[in-house]
Amino acid sequence: MGELRQRFDNTTPVLSSQQMSWNGILVEQYHHLSSSFEVEFPAPSDHWIVLPLGQPVLVTQKSDDRLHESVIQKGDSVLVPAGQPKYWCRREGICCALHIHLKPEMIRQTAEASEIDTKRIDLVDCSGKQDLQLHQIAMLLLAELKSGGMMGQLYVESLSQVLAIHLIRHYCQSALVITPENRRLTHSQLQQAIDYIHTHLDRDLSLAELAGTINISPTYFASLFKRAMGISPHQYVIQQRVERAKEMLERTDLAIADIALQVGFSSQSHLTQHFKRFAGMTPKQVR
Repeated sequence: MGELRQRFDNTTPVLSSQQMSWNGILVEQYHHLSSSFEVEFPAPSDHWIVLPLGQPVLVTQKSDDRLHESVIQKGDSVLVPAGQPKYWCRREGICCALHIHLKPEMIRQTAEASEIDTKRIDLVDCSGKQDLQLHQIAMLLLAELKSGGMMGQLYVESLSQVLAIHLIRHYCQSALVITPENRRLTHSQLQQAIDYIHTHLDRDLSLAELAGTINISPTYFASLFKRAMGISPHQYVIQQRVERAKEMLERTDLAIADIALQVGFSSQSHLTQHFKRFAGMTPKQVR
């Protein structure tokens, strides 16, 4: 995913998820200097999304061998699909932007889980489109990046799937409708996944790990689990961690910080944040 970064003024990102091992997605925040640049690069291997975060910037892009000049501003989205070459020229001006690189495999798996023909999911090049929902997803990813990955792998994977679904719905050559599939997890499969979650609450669980317990794809698992339980795997795990913490607060004398770590939260403040949301009080109040 680093091929694009090396071509931009040799600019180093202010923040990057590269060291966090997020599955199928790379999120980076840039703060480009005021100098202008011009770059032309071959087709990227990943889908590339750029969301401006600062002042409007005048850019020139090439499409169908023609140059197009436009002003890109906060709230706009730029999508460069995998496999498509890109020419980019920026004039003078400071540019703050969020770059998201998404593996095509993520799009394909999401389409398969929604029973969409993968031959119909070619994303289209798009520049300057105002997309509030895409911006909201991106800001959640940025917040997780700034926190150092506090919410864990399941949370990032859930956001990645929401992003993939959004791209399929709104950035494909033909409009695609994602509808709930008719298939369901068997009672045995669901119980097996739930038992695994309860046994490994203290770990930074991932969709691949949970899906592997019943031998289906991570994206398909997330879809079927939500259909069966009414909430996503990430939400279920958080809920169970809070319940486990509540039991330990009532039955043990362990420090709250130790309980937080034993049930899978990254810190006491992380536990408190979710505890208040689910239990309506703080861990200290329960104790």
